[in-house]
Amino acid sequence: MAKINNKNINDLSDWNMKELRKLKINSKNRIQSLEMSQKSELSKSHILSGMDIGELKEIILKIHRAEKNLARSN
Repeated sequence: MAKINNKNINDLSDWNMKELRKLKINSKNRIQSLEMSQKSELSKSHILSGMDIGELKEIILKIHRAEKNLARSN
């Protein structure tokens, strides 16, 4: 399983496809949880801790761009 908690979420250029996929899945799951009003708090060490739905959707867009860049370079 890809480890993403110690990665820089603001710079996805050095992430690999597995890490990007895991971040995308985590982000989508977190959005669903927030939309269903499940206000469960993530631990402070979680990479998505403190993010709202808008920030999560922005991260997903960045992930799509990073995935495209990775696909082009391979």
